[in-house]
Amino acid sequence: MLIGRENELETLRSVLDSDKSEFVAVYGRRRVGKTFLIREAYDYRFAFEHSGVKGASMKVQLREFGEKLRKCGRKGKKAPADWFEAFRWLGELLESRNEPGKKVVFLDECPWMDTPKSGFAGALDHFWNGWATMRKDVVLIVCGSAASWVASKIDEDTGGLHNRLTRHVYLRPFTLHECDLLAKSRGVVMNRAQTLECYMVFGGVPYYWELLRRDQGLSQNVDRILFAPRGDLHDEFDHLYTALFRRPEPYLRIIRALGGRRSGLTRDELIAASGLTGNGKLTRMLRELEQCDFIRSYSVPGKGKGRHGALYQLMDNFTLFYFRFLDGVREPAPDFWTASEGSQAVRTWCGLAFERVALQHVTQIKRKLGISGVATRTYEWRYVPEDGETGAGAQIDLVIDRADRVTNLCEMKCTAAPFEITDDYDRRLRQKRETYREKTGTRNAIHLTMVSASGVRRNANWNDIQSEVTLDDLFAF
Repeated sequence: MLIGRENELETLRSVLDSDKSEFVAVYGRRRVGKTFLIREAYDYRFAFEHSGVKGASMKVQLREFGEKLRKCGRKGKKAPADWFEAFRWLGELLESRNEPGKKVVFLDECPWMDTPKSGFAGALDHFWNGWATMRKDVVLIVCGSAASWVASKIDEDTGGLHNRLTRHVYLRPFTLHECDLLAKSRGVVMNRAQTLECYMVFGGVPYYWELLRRDQGLSQNVDRILFAPRGDLHDEFDHLYTALFRRPEPYLRIIRALGGRRSGLTRDELIAASGLTGNGKLTRMLRELEQCDFIRSYSVPGKGKGRHGALYQLMDNFTLFYFRFLDGVREPAPDFWTASEGSQAVRTWCGLAFERVALQHVTQIKRKLGISGVATRTYEWRYVPEDGETGAGAQIDLVIDRADRVTNLCEMKCTAAPFEITDDYDRRLRQKRETYREKTGTRNAIHLTMVSASGVRRNANWNDIQSEVTLDDLFAF
């Protein structure tokens, strides 16, 4: 059953009706459902479909490509000598087909086929520019988990593939709403608080949710999938970044550095924490991590570097959970999550994880506030007094700076019961508001906004907030 992906599905199907050949790139992080979407879009009907072999040599890749050509009707058992011959044979196979309509060629996991010095990208260039573009009936789809490969070998290529893509399809992780639909479609029964917790553990990666068993509660599922010795995702972290990046070590240094800071790091702080060099390679790696939704970058009011500059923040829910409970643990207790329910460590993690979930659902927050059509800038804001300054510091989980001259200062609260704004907390909220007004110099009207998992208790201090966003609002479509 295909959940969501309406826009992506429309893009993939629309190329069948065009009057020219189409070159489509589909990419996204590991396990996000790229292959399934493509197969569903074309009803599993391809003129040619092939997937690269992970970790295989050029010789093996060519042999398997040739074997797939043979199964599709090409005569002879000889493997192609190189990728130019492989694609020439593919062209001959397609020319022999007389069926009306588009001929869809699906090349999955292209980064695995593009082994060092193999000439794969050059041969792909020649196949597209020298053959496919001369026709009107070819749809060439390249797919891979490595967004960096699409960027470097196609989008940013200075040769024949530059600007040749006619469609980009990037698959993002599911929202809470889509994960809720997926769980229900598989007969997994959870209330919304449990679905939120599941999202905070696994993020919106469909494959992870498909591992949930309908006959187990959430804690049992988490223990079985993550903490059991042979759990389905017990070693997932080790494979996740390797699948995305050919040389994952520097990317992991960035991820680990960001994992230690709740609100993120400036570029200079990141360089110091990771030990990497602040050059163009770092810029490229940060861009690629952001393209895969592992991190986000955001700017804050003010000029200069350091605490007034752009910040990079780790956003991947699964990675954050791994760092908190699994990193460095050789043999976790197989019932760890069930036994830890209600512990201080879990409550602390819930607060931090809920902030990330809210940041991943800013669209839903804006919809509840009635500002979906208003241009906004969103960021986390912090103020730390410098030496000699008086007054307290302040941190605001989410600032929504609006073009209609209103700014929402959003506080995130993940509690089992409705959150109560005490007198002391009310004073701190008002202090944050005044600190933000003073230090940013904004002239906007400032609205205090509570984003809460269990709602906010109505008391006298509740009247000091201007708006409230609930968990149900985050589940909105």
